[in-house]
Order: sequence, then C-alpha cells, then structure tokens
Amino acid sequence: MSNIIKQLHPDVIKKTATRCKERGILIPTFAQLRDPISIPSSITSKLKNVGLWDLEPLNLFRITWKNDITTGLFGGVNCVEIPSAITGVRARVIGLIGKYFPTGAHKVGAAFGCLVPRLVSGEFDPERHKAVWPSTGNFCRGGAFDCALLGCTPIAILPEEMSKERFQWLGEIGAEVIATPGCESNVKEIYDKCWELKKDPINIIFNQFEEFGNPIWHYNVTGPAIEEVFDALKPSGLSAAAFISATGSAGTLAAGDFLKKRFPQLRIVATEALQCPTLLMNGFGGHRIEGIGDKHVPWVHNVRSTDAIAAIDDEDCMRILRLFNEAEGKKYLSSLGMSESEITSLSLLGISAIANMLAAVKTAKYFELTENDVVFTVFTDSVDLYQSRLEELRGERGKYSTIEAAKDMAGPLAHQSIDWFKELTFHERKAIHNLKYFTWVEQQGKTYEEITEQWNPEYWRTLFEDEVEYFDRLINDFNTMAR
Repeated sequence: MSNIIKQLHPDVIKKTATRCKERGILIPTFAQLRDPISIPSSITSKLKNVGLWDLEPLNLFRITWKNDITTGLFGGVNCVEIPSAITGVRARVIGLIGKYFPTGAHKVGAAFGCLVPRLVSGEFDPERHKAVWPSTGNFCRGGAFDCALLGCTPIAILPEEMSKERFQWLGEIGAEVIATPGCESNVKEIYDKCWELKKDPINIIFNQFEEFGNPIWHYNVTGPAIEEVFDALKPSGLSAAAFISATGSAGTLAAGDFLKKRFPQLRIVATEALQCPTLLMNGFGGHRIEGIGDKHVPWVHNVRSTDAIAAIDDEDCMRILRLFNEAEGKKYLSSLGMSESEITSLSLLGISAIANMLAAVKTAKYFELTENDVVFTVFTDSVDLYQSRLEELRGERGKYSTIEAAKDMAGPLAHQSIDWFKELTFHERKAIHNLKYFTWVEQQGKTYEEITEQWNPEYWRTLFEDEVEYFDRLINDFNTMAR
C-alpha cells in the first residue's frame, strides 16, 4: 500500500473507468511519459492529427519532454544550450524546454502527478468532486488542462497580479478562476482561500507545495530526461556539475535528487528572487519573477539535498526579457556574432527561465566551472506567456534602443556576479528545513513526527521511487477497466 493513497474505492474506480471508456480516455503511466517509445502504436497513430494544445484526451500522452512538434509524435528530449556569448562562462548551460508541453509549460506534468493517482484510486470522484489548483500561475493552468482532458471540474486559484495571458486562457478553457490578493510571493493568501474552499467536501485541494505527486513526476520524468541529454553529449571528460531550479513549489528540484544518484558530484542549486530571499535570508517581499511562490519552504522540498541558493534580481530578469525579445535587442545580439537560430532560441525563455539561466551563470562563476562542466536547468515556459509584460515594459520605459541592449548585455549578463549566492553547510540546510514547521505544522496541519522524518534520506527515496511503481500499477488496472 502507498503512503500517499490511503484507501482504494472500488465503486468509484469502476464508475470513473466506465466514464473514461465512454469518452475514449486512456491514461499514460509515469513510465510512458518518461519513455514515450513504450506508448502503444494505437495511441501514437492518432496523435498526428491532434494539436499540442487541443482539448483531446490523447494529449495526456504528450505530458513529456519528448514531443516532436514537427511530426506530432515523439523524439529526443527538447532542450537548448545557451551560447557562451550570452552566459559569459566557460561551462555549458543547457535547459530543458517547457514550451513544447501542452499549455506551453511543464507544470502540466506536476499537475498530472497530483491528480491521476487520486483519480485511479477512487479518492477523487469526477462526478462529485471539483479539483482545486492553488498556484502562482502555470500549475493551475496545467491542472485545468488535465481536468479538461479527463472530464473533471477545475477551480484555479492564482494571485491577481499574474500576467493577463494566464487569466484569459483559464477563462477560455472553462475553469472557475479565483484571483487572490498580491503577486507571486503572496502564497499565504492562496492557502487561506484553500482553507475556505476545503470546508465544502466537494472541493479536493491539489496543493503543489504539499502534494508529493508533484516531485514524484519530476524525479521520474524530468530527472531521466536530463540524464538522457547528458549521455547524448558523448561526455568523454565532461562532468554533470549542477542542476538549477527556481524553488517555486520545489517539485522540479526533485529532478536533482534523481541526478545525484547518477552523478554524486552534482550540486543542486535552488533559485529565488532577491526581492524575496526566503531561503537565503529568511526574507520576504514581492517580486516580478512569475511562477515562484515563496515566503515559505514547501513541504515537498527535500532540503537536505540542496547544496546552494542563488538569489536573482527581478530587475535583471525584466531587462533580459527585453534584450532577448525586442527588435533592437535581437539586432544588437546579432552584431555580437550570434546566429539567427541562437537568437531565435532565446524566446524559449520566459521570466522564471531567465532567472534559472542567471542562477546557472552565478553557479558556474562561484564554483569556477570549466568547459568540461555542464550545468543543467529547466526553462519552465517561454515568452509566449509574457507578451503583456513586454507591452507593460514598453509603456513604462519607452521604446527599446541599441544603447539599452548594450547596457543590459553588460549589466545583468556580463557582470552577473557571485553575490547573493550561498553554499549551504549541513546545519544551514537543517535550519532551512526547520522553517517548514511554522507553515506546515502550525498552520497547515502536518505533524511533528513527519517533519522530523523528512530529515531522513530514506523518507524521500521511498516517496520518489516506490510510490511511482504503485501509481503505475493502479493506472494499468484502471485502463484495463476503461478499455
């Protein structure tokens, strides 16, 4: 039995499987999302005629890093290497591309990891329950999309200051949308709304900050994808030196836990906004790096495995957003000798992806990495979700010029330094871990016993490796009934 799924509900499972059969819904296993070559041809033969964002249940099988957007099928891991002309460091910086997931962001995978185990175990009944997705942006979009494919009713909760694109899309997909006060760092306000909704038993809260399906998906899908990218480099003499991820819900950081098993020397670096340096300084504040919920330590964060923290100035992110996407910025980059394809690839980086890239630069400089080192990160989403932010910046700052491009290349990039970077000692890790108590035990109903148990590495190994096998057995059993 699972530590996550407390009980199977056979009557609900049977009813939901019948519902899925009537709608032609089959659910992929975590193993299939990790390695889509194992997806049956009866599925892949139909995918060619389905758009990546279509509300078609077959798109559940596209919740993977390996979507081939030219064929509609699957290929290698979608990733991009940022040229050293941009990073200014000798180490190679490679990011997995979130744009080529349904919804244009990889959070649809974390949402899948939270919803599907509850669905196939009968803990979530789509005829009775509503799925509540508390988020700072992309997670609620992913949850709403997964719900639309599976015939479930979604409620999206996100801060009112998030980009217009997110709210527009959620409305179009038919989600009930609740806007809470503040910006991406106002997570407590989201939690307060969850407590209010939880009073009605029809609302099931899928809180990415505490739902272990989130890091389980990343450990078992994102981690192996990065390993595959490294192996494809034919790494004679190369070292997988670091994995960088914005803290956010801490789910993506679990990919680093997977990578450390293969590459023990690898360092996991958590990124956060300098304007809200929660891990770095027990800090607080608002910022503009969308998608990074902070002011607390997520329950699903294995803090003991985190080696360092990098805080990124949100102003640097906004300036680089313009450099990478304004016409004069692209022209300036071309004058530096960058190719058209290299410049075009920079549009794959949204605001939090830029923060991850800058943290990779800090990491490479801090640890004095060389051309033999590879730094991996995740480009969660692309500029497509931030066109309104570019418009706002034009309104605030005027037309972008060549001089501004030169300043932004010289400042946020070339002179990105190792300030606001901390390599953690054992006891500094434990101090961050202990901060969970105030949010999760005092406020959110977790137990003293479990927060103590979380310091044991075996706690995380069991969650990340044993639970997924159980999930996949449940999914296969469910699909047998739904066929």
